[in-house]
This record gives sequence, structure tokens and C-alpha cells, in this order.
Amino acid sequence: MHHYTLCAVAVAVLSALPGAQAGLYSKKSPVLQVDAKNYDRLIAKSNHTSIVEFYAPWCGHCKNLQPAYEKAAKNLAGIAKVAAVDCDDDANKQFCGQMGVQGFPTLKIVRPKKGGSKPMVQDYNGQRTASGIVEAVVQAMNNHVVKVEDKSLDKFLGDKTDAPKALLFTDKGTTSSLLKSIAIDFLDVITVGQIRNTQAKAVEKFGITKYPTLILLPGGDAPPVTYDGELKKEALVTFLSQAGAPNPDPAPVNGKAAKKEKKTEKKAEKKAESSKSSSAAESKPEIPTQEVPVIIEKALPIPTINSQEKLIKECLTEKSHTCVLAFVSNSESESAKKALDSLAQLSFKYAQGKRNLFPFYEVPTSINGASPLLKALDLTNEVEIIAINARRGWWRHFEGADFAHTTVESWIDAIRMGEGSKKKLPKGIVAISVEQPTSATPEPEADPTAADTPDATKAATSEEPTPLTPEESATKVPPESSATEATDPEPECQTGTGQCAPKAPTEHDEL
Repeated sequence: MHHYTLCAVAVAVLSALPGAQAGLYSKKSPVLQVDAKNYDRLIAKSNHTSIVEFYAPWCGHCKNLQPAYEKAAKNLAGIAKVAAVDCDDDANKQFCGQMGVQGFPTLKIVRPKKGGSKPMVQDYNGQRTASGIVEAVVQAMNNHVVKVEDKSLDKFLGDKTDAPKALLFTDKGTTSSLLKSIAIDFLDVITVGQIRNTQAKAVEKFGITKYPTLILLPGGDAPPVTYDGELKKEALVTFLSQAGAPNPDPAPVNGKAAKKEKKTEKKAEKKAESSKSSSAAESKPEIPTQEVPVIIEKALPIPTINSQEKLIKECLTEKSHTCVLAFVSNSESESAKKALDSLAQLSFKYAQGKRNLFPFYEVPTSINGASPLLKALDLTNEVEIIAINARRGWWRHFEGADFAHTTVESWIDAIRMGEGSKKKLPKGIVAISVEQPTSATPEPEADPTAADTPDATKAATSEEPTPLTPEESATKVPPESSATEATDPEPECQTGTGQCAPKAPTEHDEL
């Protein structure tokens, strides 16, 4: 019998038994712990989109999901809610049944409807990975940001002239999840708009010289105020609050309800402590306390490709999607440090829940295969950044004056949005032939989590290169689907169970 079936059957079998364990998520966990009493206030009546896990502490699939779910919660902090309900708790069993829970874990996305009616609730059946969960929640977020252009600027400014407005000038064509969350926080308080740098009339009117720039229009005759702080959620909310208070979330609790909720929480804490004590008394061997995971608050270096085999495997087979490669002759030089730091910051930024992006790699020019590739592309500088898509047969060269974070990000965004022309890859680049090593010692840099495919094996062993027929160099190529470019490891699934346990993350999956 499959594990999932066991979990499902156990829902009915154990429903009459009192909960024997404390919940999976501690007080320090970034996952919001919800119960039958406060679900309506914290989730159903929230302005923000939420994902809720219905679990039982004894279910193995729930324990397997826990690290990825907590990682998703950290990435979505301030953007959306990541919550969990312990269905093994007597107080929650009836509620879990009402929510249609038949097996563990069950994940549901809760999206608020306009007008304050009951929210939309849908099952999440996607990948059980942090990036898969984050992507689904971000896509489900309501977008209250008004797209403004030169032709609609006067209407935007003239509508409700006494009401405050905020206008973000950006060089991006998409609306970030951060701006969406700001618009939700100030829904019906401040109208939030977004306008591109290509709208010359608006840019000239407000004297915009850099991107992104946020302008606050307090309303009435008050002059516009330009924000010059960090683009962080808390700082942005503080800045906009001078024109109007954000919506409270969760909704305020009246005195009677607050006392009842507090009493329920204390009861649950007592129960958890009691179960911990009895569990410890029964087991003779001493179990070491698990340490709280370290939360990394800064960008880690991008992964390095240290062999020709890995370069081909990751980026140069006929099925390889877009890779961004930073070729460096000396990683300690100032220009190399700046370029690698900009890519690391971008990788970290997108990992925090912005969106999934194609992978970034550092490639030392000293490895086999690097020099011939650079020569074929006619690149000679000590630091070269390129984007390459072997499957579609194109490449792009970063030609910025420097490697500043904003310059590199604009270049990446242009690739992601399919803007600008691509160059055709020279013949022989895709599936370059690799000399077989004479030693039987396995390559230490090979990725242990990636299974060899027939295509990858052929690319690594074929004596004759198999060039991909490229598209015309002037043809624009649509941006890669984020689902195919996601860098989280594929989940390990059991056939017929519908439940997945994440594998160990690859090196570029670390925050």
C-alpha cells in the first residue's frame, strides 16, 4: 500500500484519538500557525493571498515538505502568507474535514475576492519545492497596480485629485510581487501605478533620471515627494504612510474574541509541553535537540563551473535552456569581483520570492573548453558575461560600461522579456566534443543529484560536434518559461501517491 493511502486512511482511523505530538512548526518558524478559531480572521478575511498546509505531525510526507515549506515562507515574507493547520489537533479536526482534507499534506491557495466576499480556495498540486510554491503563490496574487502610459497619465493624475497616489517609474515591463503587495496594503487608501521609462512625456514631467524611482503624490495642491530610500517593504510602507495609513492585516480583534483566542493558544501550548514531557519519559535513549536552521541574510557566491564536462552538461547540450555565464581570468580582480557580486545579488534577490530565473555560473577561463568558446564568440576581455541558449541557438553579450548591479539587472530583464536581438551561435558550440579523461577517478565537480540522460551522455562523448541550427540573429526569442528554468531540484515522487519529497538541493538552490 502506498504511503499516501496510509496517510489518507489514517485520517479516519486517528480522528477519534487525541493528538499525541506537538505541531511541526515551532514559534520561531516563518510559517504562520493557524487553527480553526483564527483561520477566518488571519486567512479568509485577509487582503493578501495565502497558501495553507493541512498536515499531521506523524505523516512522513509532511515532515519531508517542512524544509521547503519554511523556505517558501521566508521568501514570501511581507509578500503573501504561508500558513499551516495541525489537523491532528482535536480542536482542528472538524475544521479540516470541512475544508475537504482527505490526506496529508494538503495544500490550498486562498485568494481574496474583490468586494470582501468569501475568498477563492483552490488546491495546490504543483511541485513540493520552495520555488514551485513561491511561483504559484506569486502568480495567484491580486494585482491592483495601475499600468500608466503617456496617453493615460492625465487621466491617472486627474482621477480623484484629492486622493493620494504613488507612481513607480521603472525600466521593467512586469509588475513585481513587492509592488503588488504594496498596492494591497494601501488598497482604497493610495492608488499605486507603474510606468515605464519609455514613456517620455511622464519622465520629463517628473524629471526622472534613474530607475526605479517612486513618486508620492499626496493629493490636492501638495507637491510630489520622491522616495530615496531602500526598496524594502518596511521602508516603503513607512514612506507611503505619510499620505495614508495602510490597511490592518490581520483584522483587529475585539476584546472578547482576543481573550478567547489567547486562551485557546495557551491551552495548545500546555498540550504541546505535556506531550513533549510524556514522550521524553517513555523513550530511554537521549535524542539531541535539533538546532534552529541558520537563515542566510546575504547573497552567496554564484556556483562555479570547474570542468568542461559540467559546462557542456549545464549549458551546451541541444536541450539546454538559457544560462548566464561570467567568464573570469582572475576572480580577485576588481572588475571580476564587481561582476560576480552583481550576479550574486540578483540571484539572491530572485530567490527571495521575486521570480524564478535562469541559472548564473562563474566560469574560470583556465578550464578546458572556455578559451575555444570565447575565441569562437570573439570575446577577449578579462571579464565577459554572456547569456547563451543552446537549445534555440542564440547568445547575447553584456556590453555595459561597467558591471554595476542596476546595469546587469536591466540586461537580464531585457533577456527575460525577449527584448533586443540575439546573435546566432557559431557552428560547433553546441554539444562540443570532450576528451575522455585517462584517469578512472570521477570528476569531483560533477553534480551528484543530476541523472545522466541519453542526450547529455551523447553530448559528452560524441567525437563529432552536433551543432544546433540557430534561428536568425535578428529574430526576437520569447522569454523562457520560468517553470522550465526553475533551479529547484525535481521532487522524488512515488507512483500513484500524488505526494512528493524534495531531494537534496543542488548548489545553486542555496539561499
